[in-house]
Amino acid sequence: MKHITALLFIVLLGSVANNLLHAQSKFKAVVLTERGGNLEHESFVVAALDWLSKYSKEINFEYIVINKPDTISEAFLSNYRLFIQLNYPPYRWPDQSKAAFEDYVDNGKGAWIGFHHASLLGEFDGYAMWPWFHDFMGSIRFKNYIATFVSATVNVEDKAHPVMKKIPAKFFIEKEEFYTYDASPRANVHVLASVDEGTYSPNSDIKMGDHPVVWTNPKYKARNVYIFMGHDPSLFKSADYKVMFSNAIGWASQK
Repeated sequence: MKHITALLFIVLLGSVANNLLHAQSKFKAVVLTERGGNLEHESFVVAALDWLSKYSKEINFEYIVINKPDTISEAFLSNYRLFIQLNYPPYRWPDQSKAAFEDYVDNGKGAWIGFHHASLLGEFDGYAMWPWFHDFMGSIRFKNYIATFVSATVNVEDKAHPVMKKIPAKFFIEKEEFYTYDASPRANVHVLASVDEGTYSPNSDIKMGDHPVVWTNPKYKARNVYIFMGHDPSLFKSADYKVMFSNAIGWASQK
């Protein structure tokens, strides 16, 4: 009988400790991932989720992972302070999910961090452009990309912004397929960093001149930041990239 009582006490103690841990979590996040398809995108997502698993424990926040936007609703999003769009593109979203996400961002009900494929704007796979997301990303449309990949130097433009805290004025990206758009988003967003196309190695003719790669759109109530780099898992070998990701989480998740 004593053994049963002791066992019940241990189970109860574990349950209480677990509940206290969840109660003390700083915030909750939802991570929308793009799985399968492009092998390197998949590898990037796997590396990002591995990093998030470790980092969430370091700063004590909870997150769930969803692999398609179908479950997104106003009620669903009300549980989360932060929405991380980990490469999932701005199409294949049901209308009700679009409406809920727009409400979440327009009314500052949470915050958003988007990566790479989040700016794949245009008509793709039989889906029309999402006009709201087009505006959110600075009124840009995907034009081309460097399919052969290049390394490049990224220049920080706003060193004072919290997302760029402890990031050097220039940092190196080992491998990326930098997108070009029909226009620079600069006129419609606040640019935090841009890629120096003159540093492409090997050189590429696929350039757009003024080429922002990290920006935020202050016209929306929700804190938001878009980070273009997100194709290859080698990004998680970069201390600067990981600091930028962690900075983005810290800044965006603030109430």
